[in-house]
Amino acid sequence: MKRTPKSPLRDTLARNLRIIRAEKGWSQERLAAEAGLNRTYLSAVERSEQNISIDNLYRVAEGLGVEAFTLIKTSDE
Repeated sequence: MKRTPKSPLRDTLARNLRIIRAEKGWSQERLAAEAGLNRTYLSAVERSEQNISIDNLYRVAEGLGVEAFTLIKTSDE
């Protein structure tokens, strides 16, 4: 798996994804099933190791039942 350098936005996405998933009490497996994505891929996204496409960001947001922007929103906004 090719990894790109980390960025502040990827770190924000990783943090928000972990928080929202934990608030729902969902495992990575559950989110992967809801979003139709691979659990290993989502795990790498949560660790800010894997870049995510806009299409997959949408799928994750839909799976979680949130607006996509909430996954990349910084805490000071």
